[in-house]
Amino acid sequence: MFIKPTQISCSTETSEQDIAFMQYALDLADLAEARGEIPVGAVLVNKDLNIIGKGWNQTIELSDPTAHAEMQAIRQAGQRLGNYRLLDCTLYVTLEPCPMCAGAILHSRIGRLVFGASDYKTGAVGSRYHLFEDYKMNHFLEIQGNVLGKECSQKISDFFKRRRQQKAEMKKA
Repeated sequence: MFIKPTQISCSTETSEQDIAFMQYALDLADLAEARGEIPVGAVLVNKDLNIIGKGWNQTIELSDPTAHAEMQAIRQAGQRLGNYRLLDCTLYVTLEPCPMCAGAILHSRIGRLVFGASDYKTGAVGSRYHLFEDYKMNHFLEIQGNVLGKECSQKISDFFKRRRQQKAEMKKA
């Protein structure tokens, strides 16, 4: 018998702490954008609401295709705790994780994922794929989507709009 292991909630009712941590993730996304990266930020907190990891996209800066915001936050938290298992932790990220990041979330045993904007091209938490919905997986987590979704989506949209305008201007020159 199939039992759906995860529940994705996209309600507009979010806690003040979820909003505060997502706002911090948006601030981290601004750091990425200032460096010419796609503006995605992530923050990882433990059960006591202490920040144990944070990150922003650095794929271009580090010449590393795995340097997504989520991966940076997970690596930092694992090093800080001296453990790859991040049980009872919550990851806040401004954009729905891709398959690579979803895999890292799964393997690190993060207990809760909160994301802002959906990613219909590569999202692995329901928009394009749903890695966590497979009942054969050995870890399940709580997922909350659309937290500050409009703000997160707008940040990404504005970035790519500016990038397209810049490319068009370069072609004209």
